[in-house]
Amino acid sequence: MSDATTPRSKRPAEARARRLGRLALLPLFADLDGRPALVAGDSPAAAWKAELLAAAGADVRVASADPCAELAALLSEGAAAGRLTRLPRAWRPDDLDDMSIAVADAADEDEARRFADAARAAGAPCNVIDRPAYGGFQFGAIVNRSPVVIGIATKGTAPILAQAIRRRIETLLPPALADWAALAGRLRQQVLARLAAGAPRRRFWETFAERAFGAAPTARDETALTNLLAVGGASGGRVTLVGAGPGDAGLLTLNAVRALQAADVILFDALVSDEVLELARREARRMLVGKRGGQESCRQADINELMVKLARQGKHVVRLKAGDPGVFGRTGEELERLAAEGVPATVVPGITAASAMAAAFRVSLTHRDRARAVRFVTGHARHGGLPEDIDWQAIADPSTTTVFYMGGRTAPAIQARLLDAGLSGDTPAVIVGAVSRPDERRWRGTVAGLAAGMATMPPGQPVLLGIGETWRAAVAGARRVASALR
Repeated sequence: MSDATTPRSKRPAEARARRLGRLALLPLFADLDGRPALVAGDSPAAAWKAELLAAAGADVRVASADPCAELAALLSEGAAAGRLTRLPRAWRPDDLDDMSIAVADAADEDEARRFADAARAAGAPCNVIDRPAYGGFQFGAIVNRSPVVIGIATKGTAPILAQAIRRRIETLLPPALADWAALAGRLRQQVLARLAAGAPRRRFWETFAERAFGAAPTARDETALTNLLAVGGASGGRVTLVGAGPGDAGLLTLNAVRALQAADVILFDALVSDEVLELARREARRMLVGKRGGQESCRQADINELMVKLARQGKHVVRLKAGDPGVFGRTGEELERLAAEGVPATVVPGITAASAMAAAFRVSLTHRDRARAVRFVTGHARHGGLPEDIDWQAIADPSTTTVFYMGGRTAPAIQARLLDAGLSGDTPAVIVGAVSRPDERRWRGTVAGLAAGMATMPPGQPVLLGIGETWRAAVAGARRVASALR
């Protein structure tokens, strides 16, 4: 077994964690509660900035000789917080004295330059709307779950993209997160007083965070967390078996990402992609425990022992498995050992490779006109060949969609067994290697050509074989494309 935090080309030797890459901007958060701020301008843009600063608690002075309708309404109605006071004239350099922040919607380059110079002389950080060359900071798109606040910036190059990112994040963060953050504030002093710095505090906050992405906290939640503090924080170690999906990090579930962010140690399979590992907590120790046919592998007994050992050290262990842990992932063996040792364990399901395969070929595994059942079959037994107890007559049923996992080396034998069981050689068949990854490869044909199709796939890729009428549309589509190109 080996630690690994670098791209697969450098595994399995031990490697350093990646350094922080270059930042186009440094994200900072300003506490403006009760502090003076200046907004200069008459426009809707100036109105928006004045409301934004007031919402952050600032005492906002608005220098405006002829306010637009939006600005006039804001000054009349007020903002969610802070104060708004109008200076009924254009801004003057002395307006910037003692300001914590200053914003202007300048009419032209000359005014922008004068405002920036005056702010610099007064020592006030400034922003000139839509003229980034004259400001010392920029506003970004905001996700508001106060006291949780998220800012998104693109250095002015792609504001529409920043808004799209904001919308995506807002769908991931429940509104109740604001209530959980407020509860964290109420508990903070108790945590500092009762728990030692380092692992005890972090384990408590991880337990807290796991609750924070659901419904709003109740009095019962607060009591449970307070009781947890009374006994010294989170209890002993635990294991979470997590499905990493077929490779594309975009196919991870939210619960999988949360588990990776809360892990102390990650025991990951050889087929887990680097993009998935990049989503883990930076401080988490990563250990490669993958098993690949024909290559040096970790014994399952050793993996089981390691999980138990790390959990007994108080660690949160994430056992990260490609695809879904419950599909040819030996999850049953691991859960049995953990239960026998009294180690708490939970399972986070993932997208199995067969689902990604169906999506890649744009077919349904259970098309009601072509398939009455779906079978996932292992193409690799302990001895390296096909399992001896496969019911080939059942698999040869043409109304069943069959997907063979780990069938790359046994594809010729699978073809022969299916034909011997009476399945027509014209039955559609497909092969996909490295499904959902950048180097994904596909083959479409029939059962009679399965072995020849496997010979076209790059060596070393994880491979799936699909058999049955549900793949006919994918095969027919490939033939139409080939015919058009001739």
